Amino acid sequence: MLDITFYGVRGSTPCSCDATSGFGGNTSCVYVGVGGGSPIVLDLGTGLRYLGERLTKELGSQPFVGTALLTHVHWDHVQGLPFFVPLLQDGAKLTIVGPPQEGLPLEETVKSFVAPPLFPVHLELLPGVVDFVETQSGPLRLGPATVSVAPVRHVGRTNGYRIQNGTGSLAYISDHQQPLDGSLNVPLDVVDLCRDVDVLIHDAQYSAEEFKAKFDWGHSTVDYAVAVAKAANVKRLVLFHHDPGHDDQWVAEAQQWAQSLAGPEVEVIAAAEGLTLRSGSDFAV
Repeated sequence: MLDITFYGVRGSTPCSCDATSGFGGNTSCVYVGVGGGSPIVLDLGTGLRYLGERLTKELGSQPFVGTALLTHVHWDHVQGLPFFVPLLQDGAKLTIVGPPQEGLPLEETVKSFVAPPLFPVHLELLPGVVDFVETQSGPLRLGPATVSVAPVRHVGRTNGYRIQNGTGSLAYISDHQQPLDGSLNVPLDVVDLCRDVDVLIHDAQYSAEEFKAKFDWGHSTVDYAVAVAKAANVKRLVLFHHDPGHDDQWVAEAQQWAQSLAGPEVEVIAAAEGLTLRSGSDFAV
């Protein structure tokens, strides 16, 4: 089984107001329990702080050891890192897997913003250890889980991930550039990464109308997320990376629209903070 819990579901910037409280306003962070192995964290947005609070309670005096699969280094996907409370404990270790960067290595890129003057202390001064692995290809073995890695079209180097164990499968494509002409053509490498998974978490930031003005900003429409799901024959699509300008009503209506496009073959859910899914034989919510 894969146990999946959402702690941050927004893109671009966190937002906190009554109009977005239903689905949540923290940026990208998803927790994946793989059963018998160390936990996997998908992205390090502001939702990571709340995941850290949960883990601190669950682990007690036991140090955290786990892996973060980082899609890319845009601010909304990394700004939770210095607020991850488990790293304040001796013996804690977080391994960050992410794409190679242009210019600086991934490690130096991340350490450059968890440092003065952008942050009060250097990342190296936290009691826990943060290691880095650069890759845009897989597979990787993380305990009982196999992780496939592939580059995804976005602004800057970006990874997509597929996690699979004996009974469950998940694909995570948080930021994905739809074809600039607005077409629904899905690249074969993306289809291969997502093919036949139980759960696909996919960028669905824009409406088709919004995309006309932001066609080169690196994101997808709700319609395109459905196109990816159908092309890859996935069982469940989770709309993700909600625009901070979209209130709860917008997201709920987008989910209904996406379900009408997907038909009965694909179940469509809008990601919400606190939502827990299970990928496996019982395929539960």
